[in-house]
Amino acid sequence: MIKMLEEDEDFLESETQLTDDQKIEIAKWFLLNAPAGEIQYVAKDVRAILKDENIYKKASEESFPSYNKSHLICLEFPNRSGDVLITSFSEVDKDEYLDPRTAQVARVDHVKQVCKDVRPARDEELPSAFVEEYRSAMDAEIMKYVSETYPKGICSVYCTKGKDVEEPGFDFELVVVISAARHSPQNFCNGSWRSIWNIEFKDEIQSVEVRGEMQVGAHYFEEGNVQLDAKHECKDTTLIQSPDDSAISLVNIIRHHETEYLASLQTSYLKLPDTTFKDLRRKLPVTRTLFPWHNTAQFSLTRDIEKELGIGK
Repeated sequence: MIKMLEEDEDFLESETQLTDDQKIEIAKWFLLNAPAGEIQYVAKDVRAILKDENIYKKASEESFPSYNKSHLICLEFPNRSGDVLITSFSEVDKDEYLDPRTAQVARVDHVKQVCKDVRPARDEELPSAFVEEYRSAMDAEIMKYVSETYPKGICSVYCTKGKDVEEPGFDFELVVVISAARHSPQNFCNGSWRSIWNIEFKDEIQSVEVRGEMQVGAHYFEEGNVQLDAKHECKDTTLIQSPDDSAISLVNIIRHHETEYLASLQTSYLKLPDTTFKDLRRKLPVTRTLFPWHNTAQFSLTRDIEKELGIGK
């Protein structure tokens, strides 16, 4: 990343001068494409290269909110009474994000990635009592699952449609967000897991439609730069039941699909030496003949030396 930034700095100083808007767009690209947990390091380099606080400020103010929401970062409340996930589903106003579990709204500083203060959520920002039964039951079950599956994982459940529904007979939608990250820059590696589950309760057909999107990111940068960015989508359905029974059924669906996807990733990794890495190698050596691994003795360097020097006779 730093090498790319240095090359870009040379370009900025070349005879073809860029406009301020072009510099901002280039800076935003680097910030938005920073690997999980590394945007502050990238921002430091971008700032040093730009050498213009106004341009850097504009680029960072436009990039950090999008980055924080797409990476589902978690920020702790100033009073340590809870955490808030920064997502498009929890956003209630500019720089304000709802934590439905504690019914509090956090005001955040996106660039510093800190929570500045909190306030109680207003009634219109929360779902009705009927929808809250389903949301809170789902929240309780998903917390159990995440605590068992993802070390330091964070989750939340939001009502994104029909939050004013007061009784059966109407549709509403919940969204489950799961975020887990492991940042270890001292060991030259960072990684994250992000999954979003849209859950639509359709009363007319007494069905619940589930759409999931899972994303895994990893970055290894010890004497190199290797990144993984894998995505997977899936669908499922179940029947509408009581809040508690629905929550159990839905979490079982989530568990099944996430476990299946993780298993498929592990299988892919095991096959890397025989598939992907093998495809990257030259099919035949320059001589256009395969090396006879079954009979390597014919290429014995020791035997040839002994023959030339008359040793061993």
